Amino acid sequence: MSAASVEVLGEGRFAVRGSLRFETVPALWRETRALFRDASGLSLDLAAVTEVDSAGLALLIEWMREARRRGLAIHFLNMPGQMQTLARVSGLEGRLP
Repeated sequence: MSAASVEVLGEGRFAVRGSLRFETVPALWRETRALFRDASGLSLDLAAVTEVDSAGLALLIEWMREARRRGLAIHFLNMPGQMQTLARVSGLEGRLP
């Protein structure tokens, strides 16, 4: 299992790296809630995500809910193929920004 991390790029931009799996998502959720607190919008680059399971997809949905709750725009960039497949199979493909 590789760890997951998020890098602050500035102005509401973040780079997500590593494994978005059941084992790593809870810690990343706690970390990002604190990091996103002062953002005026969210743009998350997922190009460096190395593996994902349904917990990783659930994390994206939670990020969307948090953004909506705070009235922020959210964008996911460079979503890996594995994540796109999970989203398609789950019926969420058209719902992820």
